[in-house]
Amino acid sequence: MTVRIYHNNRCSKSRATLALLEEHGQACEVVNYLDTPPSSAELAELLDMLGMTPRELMRKSEPEYAELGLDNPTLDDTTLIAAMVSHPRLIERPIVVSHGKAVIGRPPEAVLAIL
Repeated sequence: MTVRIYHNNRCSKSRATLALLEEHGQACEVVNYLDTPPSSAELAELLDMLGMTPRELMRKSEPEYAELGLDNPTLDDTTLIAAMVSHPRLIERPIVVSHGKAVIGRPPEAVLAIL
């Protein structure tokens, strides 16, 4: 079974998570999500697997969060998902998918629960 990781090579947690998966003998499909962002449908599916809301998956410290006014509590999920698709830096990382489940690799060891 191939494990998919939504990965950002510039992120130390993402690199550590990928290394941990490889150490555990996992064949990984690496999705460099900054270059190939998930579609709205894919992101909605990931959110469902994670059991998270779009706002919970957003990196609020990214400049785009403030610039786009994403802190507005009246914004609906569709708008927030569209913002993450258009500005993938807003997506928390890394996301690991295995066996129909997903988890954020923070800390990296969190991914072991779904292998």
